[in-house]
Amino acid sequence: MALTYYVGEFVMDAFNISIPGLRMAGGGILIIMGLKMLFPQPVHVSPVVNSAKEQASFAFIPLAMPSTAGPGTIAMIISASATIKHSTLFPAWVLLTAPPLIFLFTSIILWICLRSSGPIMKLTGESGIDAISRLMGFLLVCMGAQFAINGSIEIVQAIIDNNFHLPRPQ
Repeated sequence: MALTYYVGEFVMDAFNISIPGLRMAGGGILIIMGLKMLFPQPVHVSPVVNSAKEQASFAFIPLAMPSTAGPGTIAMIISASATIKHSTLFPAWVLLTAPPLIFLFTSIILWICLRSSGPIMKLTGESGIDAISRLMGFLLVCMGAQFAINGSIEIVQAIIDNNFHLPRPQ
């Protein structure tokens, strides 16, 4: 996550990818991931398959997917870093110290959640994990839709500004 924060904008510039394009693509990825969690494929139980393995993969989805550094997270980090780095609202020292601290705390929280996934599964049961998975899926769909909407609005605003040569409000 830290590498993405510091180097992501350079990679985007190298491939000539705009922030609105990134937001739309990242939003699409989040929507797809959320829909897979919201409407999971039915699991076919086979007498040969180990049920413990199925339970472990079932527990992984709601606890790990939204917070690990997948494509949606990477898109959000690059987008946020580009927005924050070009903002004058934050002092330079905040821009240097806050991201590593945020990534550290996120990693610690994620580690604690993953280490306690067994007790969480025992506490909530299969139906509780399914409910958490669907709730997290719904939240991901909402986040992805908003992310894509923001990218679309930026594209429309850029088209309007370029066609009518209006100064952007600050």
